[in-house]
Amino acid sequence: MGVGEDRENSPFFMPKPDDDGSEFHLNDELRLLAQTELREDDATRQQALQQMRDWIQKHPDIKCCRTDSAFLLRFLRTKKFSIPLAQEMLERYLVIRQLYPHWFRGLNIDDPPVSELLEEGYIVPLPQRDDFGRQVILTCAARFDPYKYTSVHMARCHSLVVECLMDDEENQVRGYSYCNDESGLTMGHISLWSLNDIRKILQCIQNSTPMRHKATHFFNVPHYANKVFEFFIALLNTKLKNRIMLHASIDDLKDAVNPKILPKEYGGEVPLADMIAQFKKRLQEKHEAIKALDKMEIELNPKGKYVADIEGELAGIAGSFRQLQVD
Repeated sequence: MGVGEDRENSPFFMPKPDDDGSEFHLNDELRLLAQTELREDDATRQQALQQMRDWIQKHPDIKCCRTDSAFLLRFLRTKKFSIPLAQEMLERYLVIRQLYPHWFRGLNIDDPPVSELLEEGYIVPLPQRDDFGRQVILTCAARFDPYKYTSVHMARCHSLVVECLMDDEENQVRGYSYCNDESGLTMGHISLWSLNDIRKILQCIQNSTPMRHKATHFFNVPHYANKVFEFFIALLNTKLKNRIMLHASIDDLKDAVNPKILPKEYGGEVPLADMIAQFKKRLQEKHEAIKALDKMEIELNPKGKYVADIEGELAGIAGSFRQLQVD
């Protein structure tokens, strides 16, 4: 679909008539939080959305892109309504989806490996928010069999989960926190990822995914994985480094995260199986919207700014975690 009349008339491209950003769909508490933390008010939001739509419409390389408010606000809120930074992140988001389709495209809950991993409880968003109102995402290394599944299956699981969550306006304003149970982490898990791929995926998370990462908790990390975690953390930007917390045990985690929101197996109130069933139902409801993301298209120019930048950021990294010296 080219620039011009065809794209302008695409139902996928154009927002609904009442979706101009003039309506704020959040309660008073979130309105105040958005204004305080994100510099968002009614006038700023409406003007910013129109600027983003005009920019997409005129962009020479973007052939098709969602322009509804929920989608564009992912980027505007992540970048605190800096139009140039939001545009940069949106462009990078479209680029990585096409540079790395094995991680980011064709996401489907009916994909057998992904469905199995979700059913196993490898990754699940918790139904209740934390004490700051953030969406919490729990991962359990022991529930991922590294001899049955690959790093691509792992990445696609994460991508499907976050695409299901990112249009939620409360998530956009409050952000996300992560609880990662590493008690079942083995060298099999560690050797799934090449050093090149781990750097690629971290660059995608930091620079191209419109999410406000507020806190990341790791607990039950085996001593032999310390060097791996040092390598992982070293690749993060300063802001994310400062938001990582390592906990020796689940009891230590409970000092930082309200245990009531955790699965019953971790001392909470709701069994993990019930949380999984609830989230899978939500995924089914979002199935068509997630599938439609693959209609988005940007022309990849090898000499284009973000293609060159992304590939340049990743140059010079090779090998495997097997090469790391572990304690």
